[in-house]
Amino acid sequence: MKKLTALKLATLALGTSNLILCAGAATVPTQLQTLPQSTAIPVSFVQSVNAKHAKVGDAVTAKTMQVIVLPGGQMIDKGAVVVGHLVAVQAFQFDPTPYAHQKPSLISIHFDKLQQGAGGIPVNLSVRAIASSLDSVEAARPHYLDETDRVGTVTLIGGAQFTPFDKAIQAADGDAIGYNRKNGVFARLAPSGYSGAAASFHCQGTDSEQSVAIYSPNACGVYGFAGDYLAGNGQDGSGTFTLAARGRSVELHAGSTALLQVNDTK
Repeated sequence: MKKLTALKLATLALGTSNLILCAGAATVPTQLQTLPQSTAIPVSFVQSVNAKHAKVGDAVTAKTMQVIVLPGGQMIDKGAVVVGHLVAVQAFQFDPTPYAHQKPSLISIHFDKLQQGAGGIPVNLSVRAIASSLDSVEAARPHYLDETDRVGTVTLIGGAQFTPFDKAIQAADGDAIGYNRKNGVFARLAPSGYSGAAASFHCQGTDSEQSVAIYSPNACGVYGFAGDYLAGNGQDGSGTFTLAARGRSVELHAGSTALLQVNDTK
């Protein structure tokens, strides 16, 4: 074999490097800068937050429960991290004054960014619906009516039902209100409302399909938290939601879930 000259070797190496760089550039997705308004983000909380022990500034972490498909075709992976922090904390303290109105315990959380790849996307989010860890586990798996039922029925948080083999999720009138696909459950969000002890809010519908995971298209408010309520859901543009309780210190257990939504900042 003839020896290659130094010039030929350098030229060959340069050409190979250019091919590698071009191939790499073709596979790198465009980094998202913002998320479209009204985008739904179903998440599961990674760690518990207890008003007795937490303090302002503590980090709060959640992970996306399924793939989120954006209008432009870009995707946020299942397991993407949503990072936030505690804005306010109040443990329950009994006031012994006769006929005193007991102050509620509360935790206020603001989500700051969604970690996608090497970068973070700033977010301003509200809580459309939030569910306890127990309700979330129950909504994630089929339940069987009896020993002859080999398929089971999945009941999403908010009440919509389907079997694992169903592709379409149907309302009582037979209309399709969502779809069970390989990457999760998707639906156009339906308008609904929540009325709690300290606040009421309206959950708007969407014309675009959203990732809902274990939530019904009409899910809105608090599910499975005995006595807990939303004193604010961040829909006012603050991006801060407050979970409160009376007579005890509020606790958000790991495994609890929420259907977050990008606020309309107009």
